[in-house]
Amino acid sequence: MLSVSNYVRKAIRIMLLLFFISDHFVIGQTQSQARIKADICIYGATSSGIIAAVTAHRLGKSVILIEPSSHLGGMSTGGLGQTDIGNKIAITGIARDFYKRIGKHYGKPEQWTFEPHVATEVFIQYLKEEKINPMMNYELHHLDKVDDHIQSITIVSSSIEKKRDVKNIDATVFIDCTYEGDLMAAAGVSYTVGRESNAQYTETYNGIQLRDKHQFIDGVDPYKIKGDPSSGLIWGINNDVLLTQGSGDSRIQAYNFRLCLTDNPSNRLSILKPKDYDPAMFELLLRQIQSRTIDSLNWQLMHIAPMPNHKTDINNCGGFSSDMIGMNYDYPEASISKRKEIIQTHKNYTLSWLYFLGHDQSVPEKLRKEMLQWGLPKDEYKNTGHFTPQLYIREARRMIGEYVMTQHNCVGAEVVPDGIGMAAYTMDSHNCQRTVVNGMVKNEGDVQVGGFGPYPISYRSLTPKIDQCTNLLVPVCLSSTHIAYGSIRMEPVFMILGQSAATAAALA
Repeated sequence: MLSVSNYVRKAIRIMLLLFFISDHFVIGQTQSQARIKADICIYGATSSGIIAAVTAHRLGKSVILIEPSSHLGGMSTGGLGQTDIGNKIAITGIARDFYKRIGKHYGKPEQWTFEPHVATEVFIQYLKEEKINPMMNYELHHLDKVDDHIQSITIVSSSIEKKRDVKNIDATVFIDCTYEGDLMAAAGVSYTVGRESNAQYTETYNGIQLRDKHQFIDGVDPYKIKGDPSSGLIWGINNDVLLTQGSGDSRIQAYNFRLCLTDNPSNRLSILKPKDYDPAMFELLLRQIQSRTIDSLNWQLMHIAPMPNHKTDINNCGGFSSDMIGMNYDYPEASISKRKEIIQTHKNYTLSWLYFLGHDQSVPEKLRKEMLQWGLPKDEYKNTGHFTPQLYIREARRMIGEYVMTQHNCVGAEVVPDGIGMAAYTMDSHNCQRTVVNGMVKNEGDVQVGGFGPYPISYRSLTPKIDQCTNLLVPVCLSSTHIAYGSIRMEPVFMILGQSAATAAALA
């Protein structure tokens, strides 16, 4: 017979064992308890996802809007306050209303430049009007599919407050509005990552493109010891052999953060030295500065677009800038934890770059003084240290659907009969790699070709191949070649495609 003390110890061991078992099998237990049904399930509360949800609800359908992160609105609230579109006539529907509501905030009929928090307020207003409560911090865990039909998805909470909370979502139609295409990939739909060769779709601006935009001038040395290849390459340059112009590869265009900074002293926080700061990362930046006369940050080392109330939308500009070229190749197919590492690496690089420009004595004093005028705004991104949490995922997966949008659509050589929205921007790709050409450092991949009018986007480019999935629409990672996607991938266009996808889902 056990003594009381032994009995208590044994009971504790049993309870701990049961706790361990329940902790490891909580997903299986919860799935049968948390089942949600809706007409339409939207994964990704980007600008496209929010507009899709609002559209579906206005059309009388029940909607579930899921966001795997804590950030609402994607790039439209993530610092991209200078709207890229090319021709505003192409923007209609709820997307146009979004910019009218932005304008109302600033006392104008409509406005296309704005502060991040203003865009957030407008999106929240839309959701409140339709009584849509987005499920934030829920990541896709599993997808159930029978033949060509998605039955349900399982999502798991990543927030501390709801750790391991699991829900099954049953829906008639699913819409993937993420920048990464995770739902699409989980559904077994065909997709591609990288650049097609020009030969594949008889294009001219796809694949390897060694051009003169955002480029180093001739003569910038890539080696640690100038003129000595045996000393190795300085940070940020690869040693790959450059393929012929127009060749396809798996590289993707660079990511960066669209930076909201301010020069208002009463609203400005100084940019501090990051913990892993390494000035050696910016040797190439110094060589760029030394290679030519640079007397201002703007249009030479970065593009500073002014936003209301003494704020900015800062983008990449020049040979070495905010784009972290070549450091995002793993992102499209990476796990969520690996993606978070890549995002953190980009954040550390960006803050280090800004700190270097403001404090390193090798930087000309005029540029340092100009940089120190800027800082993080106290009234933006209060939950993430006043720095945007949204990395600019310019391109990740792209579906291979019923119809593939190409360069021929962009320039009007081929016009689709089933247009469900218009695009109007230049065919735009940022650089994809930094390498050595004839003993000099060169960026490769930047393309900026425009001069064409608005053109329609095919409904079939939002739909998977009919034998792969019949109840999924993909308005963000849509079916397009790399170079055509460079024209389509603009926030107001994503909003339009989200509205079109939700309308089609409601009709279905």
